[in-house]
Amino acid sequence: MAIFKDIAGLRQWRQNLRGTLALVPTMGNLHDGHLALVKLAATRAEQVLVSIYVNPLQFGPQEDFANYPRTLDQDLQRLQEAGCQTVFTPDDGLMYPRGRQDISVVMPPRSLSTVLCGASRPGHFVGVCTVLNKLLHMASPEILVLGEKDYQQLRIVQQMLSDLNLNVQVLPGPLQREPDGLAYSSRNTFLSLAERQVAPLLAATLFDLARRRISGADVPGLAAAGW
Repeated sequence: MAIFKDIAGLRQWRQNLRGTLALVPTMGNLHDGHLALVKLAATRAEQVLVSIYVNPLQFGPQEDFANYPRTLDQDLQRLQEAGCQTVFTPDDGLMYPRGRQDISVVMPPRSLSTVLCGASRPGHFVGVCTVLNKLLHMASPEILVLGEKDYQQLRIVQQMLSDLNLNVQVLPGPLQREPDGLAYSSRNTFLSLAERQVAPLLAATLFDLARRRISGADVPGLAAAGW
């Protein structure tokens, strides 16, 4: 497996590459949802590049950056077993050589980034858009593979690429779930045993609400019934 830690080596490899390149950006602690994206990428491109980088710019001051699970050796093993042969593992010094206090950033569209997750995590999507732009300019892929689990992020990135006229196709990957219905997520490891048992009920409730709505139930009626 080729593991690049610097931009020069990555760009030299990219320059010599023949065929289409798909980039799968991750923050590591890989699970089956990530591996499904890698496999999807391989169906659309001759070469797949997975990046592993815990981006501090998308974490708020009171968020879990310090505790975010970092399992690089395990991640590389899983990627190799999945057939991925190329990985980019930059560090903070490479991504933000002058630090993060006085740098150019990419501002996402306000209409998409200040609601839902963006309302409770101000600055999060600035960090996402900035690091993705840096990765895209470093690796120059034709395809960017993103999971539909983070649907708001997916829509923001699609709009950003269009607004900035970046010639990169976004390939969405379907959300992957564990056998009990909980979506795969690196942060699932933060759940206690009791929380892990309750968590799948959220997905089950949402699916039930969707079925009821499709069957003709109106939103006020569902709310009145205690949903």
